[in-house]
Amino acid sequence: MRVTTAAPSPQTLEESTAMPETAPYNPPKPPENFGELAVADEALDAAVCGFGLSDPGETRFKASGAHDPTPTPYFILAELFRQVDLDESSHLLDVGCGTGRVLAFFIREGFSGRATGVELDPRLAAQARDWTARYANVEVLEADVLTLDLSPYSHFYLFNPFDTSVLLKFLAAVEQDARGPVTLIHMSDNGETYFYQGRPGWSEMATGEFHRYTNRYGRSFAVYGCPQHYTIWRFDPALV
Repeated sequence: MRVTTAAPSPQTLEESTAMPETAPYNPPKPPENFGELAVADEALDAAVCGFGLSDPGETRFKASGAHDPTPTPYFILAELFRQVDLDESSHLLDVGCGTGRVLAFFIREGFSGRATGVELDPRLAAQARDWTARYANVEVLEADVLTLDLSPYSHFYLFNPFDTSVLLKFLAAVEQDARGPVTLIHMSDNGETYFYQGRPGWSEMATGEFHRYTNRYGRSFAVYGCPQHYTIWRFDPALV
């Protein structure tokens, strides 16, 4: 359950005012292009952590299969997390958290439970850890996710964080460590959804794509050069 109001729809995100009491936020005018959307998202970042999170830079670990961190726009996060249940027992792991956009969204929305970000790059992990230190229900780990015990986590979020070869190892680790049903959101899984299909215990909960943003006046513009697919999965070890 949430402890504040429900997540805003993509059309009304710019009107949301659910902010920490220590960080008042004045809604900007509705974005009319991608640049304005990025500026609006950075304002939401700054209200939670004091600075924008839209440009974390390139990863230094491409040789290990890591992809450059990609901060998810807030309107996409709102739609994705609208489709999953979080309660006081939930523990979300953001895989490849970069500087922490998903963690900022988690805090802004006032979700129940806890959230942890794991980041391989020490520079990015340090930046995320610095600003999250003030919040008791979030933390950041500097680590390779393949070395973690994944059993504490009930939910996982991925924005195409690594090569397919690493994804397959990660899914095997989830299957090995899960002590009960878990939910996994894979954003921008273009072409990789097939690697979930047919795996024992996995079932598809929702699927869709994001391409354009529509503001409250009905004006629409492209956010990505082509549609970005997502899938929300459930893994139940009891079905294996």
